[in-house]
Amino acid sequence: MAKKGTIDLLIVEDDPDFRETCERWMQRKGHNVCAAENGHVGLSLFDGQHFDVVLLDMNMPGLNGLEVLDRIRDANTDAQVIILTGQGSIENAVAAMQLGASDYLTKPFPLDELERRCVIAWERGQVSKENRQLREIIRRSKPKTRIVGESPKMKDVFRLIDRVAPTTKPVLIQGESGTGKELIARMLQEKSDRSNRPFVTINCAALPEQLVESELFGHQKGSFTGATGDKPGLFEVADGGTLFIDEIGEMPTSLQPKLLRVLEDGSLRRVGGHRERKVDVRIVAATNRNLNTEVASGRFREDLYYRINVMSLELPPLRERAGDVPLLVKFMLPDGWSIEQDAHDALDAYAWPGNVRQLSNVIERASILADDRLVTIDDLPSEIAQPVIVAEAGGARSNQNSDGAKAVPGEVWSDDTREANGAVLAGSNRLDDLERAHIIDVLKQERGNKASAARVLGIHRRKLYRLIERYEIGKESDA
Repeated sequence: MAKKGTIDLLIVEDDPDFRETCERWMQRKGHNVCAAENGHVGLSLFDGQHFDVVLLDMNMPGLNGLEVLDRIRDANTDAQVIILTGQGSIENAVAAMQLGASDYLTKPFPLDELERRCVIAWERGQVSKENRQLREIIRRSKPKTRIVGESPKMKDVFRLIDRVAPTTKPVLIQGESGTGKELIARMLQEKSDRSNRPFVTINCAALPEQLVESELFGHQKGSFTGATGDKPGLFEVADGGTLFIDEIGEMPTSLQPKLLRVLEDGSLRRVGGHRERKVDVRIVAATNRNLNTEVASGRFREDLYYRINVMSLELPPLRERAGDVPLLVKFMLPDGWSIEQDAHDALDAYAWPGNVRQLSNVIERASILADDRLVTIDDLPSEIAQPVIVAEAGGARSNQNSDGAKAVPGEVWSDDTREANGAVLAGSNRLDDLERAHIIDVLKQERGNKASAARVLGIHRRKLYRLIERYEIGKESDA
């Protein structure tokens, strides 16, 4: 459409004077009009272009109005059909509406009434289209998650989003897996003028080539095995809104020209179809690949790269977002939950190769394992949790290696040799014996009260139970 409220209109009428009068009137009103003198010509025009409304004469030589209407409805489009009929053919008009026509006009009629009916039909078509889009979005949508971050690098990202979002230009989001590229794409949508329009996603890496093409551009019935009906593509579903193409670097080279054409003039054809369709879609693409390298290797079209890279956003990995891990942990924990300091420190110190997605999975796992709504070091995966060693004296847990150096998350103490005051402890037996003896002493001191003993030892009660089971501490500890 040229502008809001402009109707793409097809008039199929065999009376040349009447046809030309209607055509000139609707053109003066600012609408885009094509005219056909019979049903065969009308269908050929309809097959090659998009029309919002079709004015269709009921009585024509060759194909009559009902036959043309039947073929239009077989095309499964949102086009609204208004039947034109003479005084003696009201029954036929009613039959046409039963077959899917949206309205009828009895000749002669005022030209003002013609435009009024066309506008009503156009509005009905827009509502039908929006309802179909909304149903598809509800089916595909995932719950939204707020973006959390106050590090300098994320503040730079947010500032750039505020500048880029109001435009209609394509955006390329680059960053490692798990950094939240889809969330940034949603944020661009929400801050744009298209916030109330569809937001549709596709992951090019998750589908085989034929399905990627069908998902993006749609297909016609019978165009390939399994195509049992017509299906609109995601470009059509996202018309007026935003299409997020994730892992665009994985897009098959055979499909890249079709995507380029949509970016250039908004036109596409469904798989197996001949009708050209127009869409107004903002593209937001994302990749964890270096597209410059992909272009140099011939795996990605250079002209397409320049088209999608009009505006670029680089998402930092979590390890470079200083201070954001505690904020994310607080946001991800269920309401009313807390986390012990040593677990908190371990999470903050970890490198997070899987970025925010990995952190989210770790917090979800910890909330399942934790007791009393408290996440402890024991609830974290071994590669993240710092080894907990109970000191020989003083009843406090030590976060140091036996040579006095501070242990770092992910460091593994050797089970074969450990250094202590310059002496080599063969195997782990001596350290285990010291730890076992210390636990027994504290349990005796606390008269067998395991909750009190755990507090003195500086560990969670569940951890103490595990150590008691591991060291087979029995009656001697209750003496």
